[in-house]
Amino acid sequence: MTLERDPDYPALRHVGGLDVTLSYMSSVDADSVLRFAKGLEEHDLLFLRRDITQLDALEDWLRDIEAGDALSILAKRGGEVIGYGTLHRESLSWSAHVAELRVLVAADFRGKGLGRALTQEAFKAALRSGIEKMVARMTLDQKGAIATFESLGFRPEALLKDHVKDRQGTPHDLVMMSHRVADFERTLESYGVSEALGEGAGSRP
Repeated sequence: MTLERDPDYPALRHVGGLDVTLSYMSSVDADSVLRFAKGLEEHDLLFLRRDITQLDALEDWLRDIEAGDALSILAKRGGEVIGYGTLHRESLSWSAHVAELRVLVAADFRGKGLGRALTQEAFKAALRSGIEKMVARMTLDQKGAIATFESLGFRPEALLKDHVKDRQGTPHDLVMMSHRVADFERTLESYGVSEALGEGAGSRP
């Protein structure tokens, strides 16, 4: 199963009073992504697969993209990354229909709807790619992120006690949320993306 790209990218979007360019991440974005990652709070990094503030971890991420196991959408202003949304497809054959969604936005640009817009763009990629289930993970105290995902139809599926530790060794609970893409497809209009998907949304192979 290949994660399919939107042929209209890069694309300009107007989100929360901002003009933002959406593009697919590639090796040319490495420096900008590193600067973005190093500007994040440590707590923002707890639920990620890897420490993206480190160059070797970023190179692993790029290899996943090149292999077709991940698709990352960058939001940029003035050429600098201010947020991203990533789909990471499960590599195991019995769960290849599942993708993990990760969304991060720079602190100065939160509360403007950018995280929601990136989530919607990721869902459109999932629809194109035949993904059946989306999962997202975050620490229990990331209440803003949880509220955004719940507003998009995600529901808690598991609570993992003391599942992650920060650099001071303090444990944090991790909540896993999920959403079946078919449910999203049936309620596109309420998500405000039906026009963006167009008539082709229902003809996905």
